[in-house]
Amino acid sequence: MKFLDQAKIYLRSGDGGDGVVAFRREKFIEFGGPDGGNGGKGGDIVFEAVENLNTLIDFRYTQHFRARKGGNGSGSDRTGAGASDVVIKVPIGTEVLADDRETLLADLDQPGKRVVLLTGGDGGFGNTHFKSSTNRAPRRRDKGWPGEERWVWLRLKLIADAGLVGLPNAGKSTFLAAASAARPKIADYPFTTLRPQLGVVRLSATEEFVLADIPGLIEGAHDGAGLGDRFLGHVERCAVLLHLVDGAAGNVVRAWRTVRAELADYGGGLADKPELIGLNKSDAMTPRQVSSRRAALAKASGRPVLVLSGVSGQGVPEALRALQTMITSPFPLVGSDRKADQRWGDGVGRGPGQGRSIGAGPVADQGNPSAQPSSASRPKPARSAERGEGGGRRHPGLRITPIAATTDRT
Repeated sequence: MKFLDQAKIYLRSGDGGDGVVAFRREKFIEFGGPDGGNGGKGGDIVFEAVENLNTLIDFRYTQHFRARKGGNGSGSDRTGAGASDVVIKVPIGTEVLADDRETLLADLDQPGKRVVLLTGGDGGFGNTHFKSSTNRAPRRRDKGWPGEERWVWLRLKLIADAGLVGLPNAGKSTFLAAASAARPKIADYPFTTLRPQLGVVRLSATEEFVLADIPGLIEGAHDGAGLGDRFLGHVERCAVLLHLVDGAAGNVVRAWRTVRAELADYGGGLADKPELIGLNKSDAMTPRQVSSRRAALAKASGRPVLVLSGVSGQGVPEALRALQTMITSPFPLVGSDRKADQRWGDGVGRGPGQGRSIGAGPVADQGNPSAQPSSASRPKPARSAERGEGGGRRHPGLRITPIAATTDRT
């Protein structure tokens, strides 16, 4: 199946049915009066997000969708039949944009979500509607209201929890294959990945997340260089980005800055998303190169750097655990915020027992007196907490003041 994430289609809702002019003609009834019915309502254009689709390829061959017109009214004050709606099923994560490709009309980001994009026209009134005490035999009737029509763009943005970004041939597909059951195409030349790939990472029986791999970015991708930056839309919904840098390529700082610049030029809030940096292909570097390039990359980015290898598996479990923690954490790292890095500590990527892991979250430095609030800034609550064994806090109780201290004996 071919992957298509953009399509332009034409939509038109149904016109309303026409009202009719009719009079009651029944034997032995001298004055029948008007009994023309109203027209029926035209069909709506409805979009629905379904779970069993992952591409917009169907809209390459079917590009025009028209709802039927409502039925006309008839005698005996009968209303015309309403036309059925046209339900267009799209993958989860599809956005409906106006013809200018900028105005968002609908975002179908939940399974089963339905949006009525174009409403069918109302039916016209029959002559029964216009009868009155002064106009007992009206011969007026209205035509049905016309439906709506417009051209729209459909854009698919895959639903993933974490996204892989980096230059071409940075090892993103290899990392995805090592972390999940996905089997993307892997080769030793750039732009091996031509369309986004998804993989489900399962850390335990209760922990899993979806990882998205997109084609590589090069300098000038926002101007159309390489495959462009169109595929970045598939990581807009991700909670965190894993930025893989090819350590064996040499200038790791320049590679990191190139991708960061393309993320900023693309917009969509990608530059502000939490980012985890990984120095990939450690199996192709000497220990001295790993140490120096990791230090240079950490200094330039201002954040911890993981050492990874999709081939040997080095650092992959730690990176996946860090991604899971950042996805579910209420305190995500934002952009290149150094203060955010301090909340997580410098233990990212260390093995067990080698420092605080990224999942430790924000903790108070109880051993550093400067980190504790000063007495001037502390509030004076009516309750106090007492220290228990081991330095922990016990359940706060009421502060009891001796009666003798408050009694004036003079």
